[in-house]
Amino acid sequence: MLRFIINRLGLLILTLVGLSILLFAWVRALPGGPATAMLGERSTPEAIEAINKAYGFDQPLLTQYFTYMGKLLTGDFGNSTQSQRSVLAQFFDQFPATAELAIFAIIFAVIIGIPLGYWAARHYGKWQDNLSVVLSLLGVVIPVFFLAFILKWIFAVKLGWLPTSGRQDIGLNATHYSNFYLLDGLLTGEFDAAWDSFKHLILPGVALGSIPLAVITRITRASVLEVQGADYVRTAKAKGMPEKILRNRFVLRNAMLPVITTVGLQLGLLFAGAVLTETVFAYQGIGYGIAQAISNADYPVLQAYIMFIAVIYAVINLVVDLLYGLIDPRVRVK
Repeated sequence: MLRFIINRLGLLILTLVGLSILLFAWVRALPGGPATAMLGERSTPEAIEAINKAYGFDQPLLTQYFTYMGKLLTGDFGNSTQSQRSVLAQFFDQFPATAELAIFAIIFAVIIGIPLGYWAARHYGKWQDNLSVVLSLLGVVIPVFFLAFILKWIFAVKLGWLPTSGRQDIGLNATHYSNFYLLDGLLTGEFDAAWDSFKHLILPGVALGSIPLAVITRITRASVLEVQGADYVRTAKAKGMPEKILRNRFVLRNAMLPVITTVGLQLGLLFAGAVLTETVFAYQGIGYGIAQAISNADYPVLQAYIMFIAVIYAVINLVVDLLYGLIDPRVRVK
């Protein structure tokens, strides 16, 4: 098991080093150079020279890269060119919003997707199965931003059941210790604030969770169908094993292995895929921050946020690999 963990950690480190090289090269390949791209219309020879000196863009590329890596390893990601705030502080202000949204979205996808996929497999070839396949296809092909607009228009604008934007009604004057608004409301006993925060999560969470829901449904269906046809399941059924025990001990347990991997990977993708959803609902998480950084050509923020998302995705992927290895010892042998 230790060797398995070391191998996965080694792959994680190599992946992040490769990404750091790509980000470093991308910023320095911007038209006119990174200083010109950062300054935009304010670009003058004097301003470009000042930016090059401040960020070390006038140094040899190899020196720039090692300086860049040294700053990354010490947590120095620079300051935003727009707000002049520390990029790291800005990220930690916005990360809780995206974390709450991603967790809500994946819970929504799991509690509906796994039962729906199992239900489809149990009724293979019947109308129930066909209906689940159609719904899962719709979940994949409908663009997230379009679904977000539709949900917002129906449930927020027309029906008025849910908020149109933001994370919480600013009129509540709620206490925020961790910036996890829902958690803060529960811990401080401000249950009205927690409920309001939960309502703000519903529409963006459902929109963001639509693709993971479709993927989990399809993977669960395919996995259950595969396990149901396995020799050991047919043997247990022929020996008269009760249906409930057969379903829980043999079918569901073994069918969940690929589903666990899928859930973990989808959770990682939610952090990267939150840009459009958060923009539609003005939900100020890291996706919203990336959209603002793109609009303002705020490259220090954009560069750092891409790296942060990659680290989150890689860590989640590592945890999924380790869980898979614990559940299925055959994985550790390969």
